[in-house]
Amino acid sequence: MRLYPAILGIAVSAALLVPPGSATAEPAEPPHPAVRDFGNGPERNEVAAGVAEGQQAQKLRLAPEAEPYGLSRDRGYPRRTQLPIPAENPADASIKLGLVPYHGIAPKLNDLQRRSDRVSAEIIGRTHQGRDLYLVTLTAPESRGQAAEQSVIRDRIENDPAGAARDRRLAARYKAPIFVNANIHGNEWEGTDAALRTIEELATSTDPQVADLMKRTRLYFNITANPDGRVNGVRQNGAGFDMNRDFVTASQPEVRAMRQVMIDTQPVAMIDLHGYVNGTLIEPTTPPHGANYEYDVFIRNTYANGLGMEAAVNGLGYTPAKDGVEPVQIPFRDSAEGWDDWPPIFTPQYAPFHGTVAAHTVEIPLRVNNADYNNLPVEELRRRSAINTDVAAAAIRATYGFVQSKHDALIADQIEVFRRGAAGEPSKVVPLGIVPGFGPEDVYNTTFPRAYVITGQRSATAAARLVDHLIANDVRVERATRPFRLNGRTYPAGSYVVDMRQPKRGLANVMLEPGEDISPRVDAMYDISGWSHGLLWGATVDSVPSGPLHVSSEPVKAAAPAGSVPRTPGPLALKVTDAKEVQALNDLLSQGVAVTWTNDGRAIVPAAARQAAATVSDRYGVAFTPAGPATGTPLAPVRIAAAASADELFTLREMGFTVTPVSTSVLNAGFDWSGADVLYVSSGLSYAALNPAARTALDAFLATGGVITRGGTGAAFNAAAGLLTATAVAGRGDANGVVRVTSSAGPVGGGSPEHSFVYSPRWFTALGAEVTVEQSYATDGPLVSGHWRPNAADGTGGPDAARGQAAVVSGRDERGAAVVLFGTEPMFRNHPKGVFPQVARALYWSAAVTGATVTTP
Repeated sequence: MRLYPAILGIAVSAALLVPPGSATAEPAEPPHPAVRDFGNGPERNEVAAGVAEGQQAQKLRLAPEAEPYGLSRDRGYPRRTQLPIPAENPADASIKLGLVPYHGIAPKLNDLQRRSDRVSAEIIGRTHQGRDLYLVTLTAPESRGQAAEQSVIRDRIENDPAGAARDRRLAARYKAPIFVNANIHGNEWEGTDAALRTIEELATSTDPQVADLMKRTRLYFNITANPDGRVNGVRQNGAGFDMNRDFVTASQPEVRAMRQVMIDTQPVAMIDLHGYVNGTLIEPTTPPHGANYEYDVFIRNTYANGLGMEAAVNGLGYTPAKDGVEPVQIPFRDSAEGWDDWPPIFTPQYAPFHGTVAAHTVEIPLRVNNADYNNLPVEELRRRSAINTDVAAAAIRATYGFVQSKHDALIADQIEVFRRGAAGEPSKVVPLGIVPGFGPEDVYNTTFPRAYVITGQRSATAAARLVDHLIANDVRVERATRPFRLNGRTYPAGSYVVDMRQPKRGLANVMLEPGEDISPRVDAMYDISGWSHGLLWGATVDSVPSGPLHVSSEPVKAAAPAGSVPRTPGPLALKVTDAKEVQALNDLLSQGVAVTWTNDGRAIVPAAARQAAATVSDRYGVAFTPAGPATGTPLAPVRIAAAASADELFTLREMGFTVTPVSTSVLNAGFDWSGADVLYVSSGLSYAALNPAARTALDAFLATGGVITRGGTGAAFNAAAGLLTATAVAGRGDANGVVRVTSSAGPVGGGSPEHSFVYSPRWFTALGAEVTVEQSYATDGPLVSGHWRPNAADGTGGPDAARGQAAVVSGRDERGAAVVLFGTEPMFRNHPKGVFPQVARALYWSAAVTGATVTTP
């Protein structure tokens, strides 16, 4: 029977006790079970981001799935890479805490490589702001041949798991990989220092047990996953992203580097070092549990290692009375819900798809960030950081001790995970009581289809992007060489097939399946509950439930080129239904091409610009068609003034728009509207809080400019500014997921996919005569996957109330402004890529609607 003391409530609401003479006690925090890292605020904030244009624009045009980094398979150990040393930065936020600043890491690693033949340091990527990412491998020396043998065994475990399971000599020859990920949240610093301490201890130890550890394992340390945030003293990376929400999207270079490390190293165990929850929080988690894992293998090992880490941390001797440190809490054992492992967006929830059978978030106890960082005395901050470093180091020691003691069994369990996938076995129902407290509330399963078929029926560009993303995640994809028939449908040659009898079927399924509505099973979720590359990325994805696969096909390492330009002379048309098409169009506009925008969402390119069209077609993989007769308005580059969250700024710039961040304070200080065509409002801008001069300037802009709004801040702006006649109705605040929608043929809704994404959904009622409904929530559902309940107090705000209601509306206000209101989340964390063009069409329409009509022959 699981115990349910209010452990998590204690973690966020109880004041920490501090020793006599200390300056202050830890401030109390209100409980917020739907927010994972307590005290850091909701993941979808209403604060305007201010990432400068120059920090992002050029590198994002390429947005590569695979970076030119990764671990070499052909070199032995040690590698003794001489790491470049960054310039000293006295403003590094780590220094105040007595921790190692970023510029001090490379010199320390270079020194350790000189002192020990167990240490190898490599650069595995660069951050958004250009800092090096360091991976340290700690192991006994290996010749090139010995390193190659390890690669062969690792490949066999994944690619021939049945044979690997029969090989009784395999485990004795294989070094079990362990992955320690530190500092993914930049202002949760101490994991980095604990990793450096552990590396030095193991590198220089003469203990025979350590020598045995080095012979039987490889320990991989991502020293700081977020150097930008570490230096700047903020949670996010330099692009403003919480990278521990990005793993199945992989929008950030740091996340792509971590992804590649997990693919290349295939760890049996990993820990992700975070802060701050008191007492130290160590996973496994509460339900709901991800249905695509081999959860019997996972919970058995993760709980066992969690108990070992608990003993190690509590064994340090820190107490509430003496040090302000509460005992360890394990959510699976100690809480009912609110700290789950349902979405694969977090590092420890992504790693199991690559064979990790014990994976943990570890939240060290004593808060030193945010208000505490600014307000507490340096001595108290350093006392706390020293304890936090001890706690993180204890978790690392316990984990490598666990792997050392369970070496052969963990390797066998990793093999079993891959074997089940390759054999196509059904999702295994976890036996009740497999670990103490595992009950019916913990059982989550899925039905794996026989295959998925991905086609370009809706968008060949989107299909290519999805296929490349799957391949980058080490999912196997094949391309049909001949037409074939599956599940009663005929598919053309060139269609992509994902055979679900593959080792990493769990990852393939978690991306391609529609997902599940888990609203009936739990009330509180840790973060998002719904996602689907299959429904939200713009490609056509069909599930093949069962049956044989009689398909003539070949493996692919990259999707086939999707770009084309017709040979017929005359103007060309580009239908804007994918983000790549938006990029291509913005590229043409930046070159000065005279583009005409039509009401049906097409960009007409004159025949004289055929060569420019061919270039962007090849660059972005987009298809032009003959334009035929068309009527529209001239389109110039759209310049956006955006009071928006960081993910929206990133996405808009990724699509090639010029974006200037604004806010209430920026407008009140005086803003030059001559450089903007459209105002985008979702965060940090209140019309009511504008001073008279700012309001006058904004009203003058609205006579010719456009406005796009999203969410609660956008709806409030629309009402206060008197734009469209529409009443915004709020759904439950933590509701989120994939929703079914119906779209009109209007300038914004036309060409939209049948699904969208919501987070704190809204809909619009009491519409004025000037308002057009561009998109509505479907009358069926509308939630497809995710979590959306009515408000407990009065039953309002649920999905039933949203059925058939307007989700996106457009219109012209009395001043002439072209306005679009979004109640959905079309750019949420850069994920729903198939919905991005809806925002682009809104921007093009609102910028071009006042232009003179042009007809092309």
